[in-house]
Amino acid sequence: MARRFLSERRNDPYYRAARDSGLRSRAAFKLDHLARHFPIFRPGDRVLDLGAAPGGWALLAREYVGDRGTVVAVDPRKLDPIPGVERVARAVGTPELLRALGDRRFEVVLSDMSPRISGAYATDHARSVALVRAAWQLARERLVAGGSFVAKVFDGDLRADLEREIAPEFDRFRRTKPPASREPSSEMYLVGLGFRGLALRSGAARNP
Repeated sequence: MARRFLSERRNDPYYRAARDSGLRSRAAFKLDHLARHFPIFRPGDRVLDLGAAPGGWALLAREYVGDRGTVVAVDPRKLDPIPGVERVARAVGTPELLRALGDRRFEVVLSDMSPRISGAYATDHARSVALVRAAWQLARERLVAGGSFVAKVFDGDLRADLEREIAPEFDRFRRTKPPASREPSSEMYLVGLGFRGLALRSGAARNP
């Protein structure tokens, strides 16, 4: 199985393109597709990237927001330095992460977090949904009004309830599967644009 995985990865055009262009992971192509189809980023945005290792999304987000923007990459795993990106070696859902973030707010919250794969579809799906909920709980507290939320989830019977929880908090909400996602994979991406939840009621707002 391991040999087959390595062979498939070597033959994967997105994997080869990511390696050749220094993007750290093929996942960068997924975020790039989303950013080209949805107005997730603006120059100068503050971005919170959850589950950032190995850094493909943080690197790309840094390009999108430019020198005036900031990117905070959150992951307890090893993450090699990225110029202009702050690393926070904490786990999502812990008090240590909240303390590390202080009172900072963000225009964009990203989550490409994946569960440890068990091979049992129902278990992996449920764990994936739990990770999105953890990311969403943090995003609801940290997003400014008008902000964007992007999260990966494995498709399954719990997804509809998850979407019903998140979608009403945004002006626009979409579910999509980028071309770089492997065809057999059940992964989907949820994209919320124009956050209108707690941040709006507190008076904070994304810069026009």
